[in-house]
Amino acid sequence: MTGRRGLLLALPAAWLALFCVVPFAIVATISLAESVLAQPPYTPLLDWSGGGLPAWRGGLANYGLLVEDGLYVGALASALAMALAGTAGALLLGYPMAYVIAMARPGGRAVLLMLVILPFWTALLIRVYAWIAILANDGLLNRLLSALGLIEAPLALLYTPFAVWLGIVYGYLPFMVLPLYATLVRLDPDLLEAAADLGCRPLAAFLRVTLPLSMPGVLAGSLLVFIPAAGEFVIPDLLGGPDTLLIANLMWLEFFTNRDWPLASALAVTLLALLVGPILLLQRARGDGA
Repeated sequence: MTGRRGLLLALPAAWLALFCVVPFAIVATISLAESVLAQPPYTPLLDWSGGGLPAWRGGLANYGLLVEDGLYVGALASALAMALAGTAGALLLGYPMAYVIAMARPGGRAVLLMLVILPFWTALLIRVYAWIAILANDGLLNRLLSALGLIEAPLALLYTPFAVWLGIVYGYLPFMVLPLYATLVRLDPDLLEAAADLGCRPLAAFLRVTLPLSMPGVLAGSLLVFIPAAGEFVIPDLLGGPDTLLIANLMWLEFFTNRDWPLASALAVTLLALLVGPILLLQRARGDGA
């Protein structure tokens, strides 16, 4: 039994090592090199030309440039701020949705959950292009507002930070709803009945009983939205336009336009290091809750 358990644990560990740890190690290694006009476009970290022991040629110059250059600091801060705003929007919309689904009858839950999951059956790129058709100056939304007499001139919605925020909330909303639903549906309804028997009104019962007990789902859903949203590329690129420069778009420019692989790798490592913090906080919160 112990051998089988070790084999079962070894398989996912090997998978993670091969497709997560090894690629990250490669990127981290490249981030210590220097950019050159060659193939590959970075210098080796070890110089064997002198004979004998190799000389170390790596350094932290790329990370120093990230701190000194306001372009990279601003792009990183914008990405984190947009991811935080998108997470907040997804939480404000997702919590009521998850609560309604959890409180629905078992037959209705399946239908409501299907409606939440249904957008995943369509590729994200197609869904983002649909938002372009909705938010454009001659798009569906401006036409509707104009037909209702609410606006005289088209609203500039597309290629704005609002469009990026809306795309992030829409794209990652199911990642917020599903963990919240999984938490809310397991809550004991007798707790709310006991609170009512003690004179607690529905709103107070929600704030004192339901909301605190649902915090694990809130934390899990927030992380599932915040982490991928911080590195989102497609939504800012299509809905934000050229003036919206987030960290993922900047990495794309450095990798494929400027061919500065070491600097782009340093950006990727820095973003990953910043995202590890929320994961550790969640683990600590779960440990304290246990």
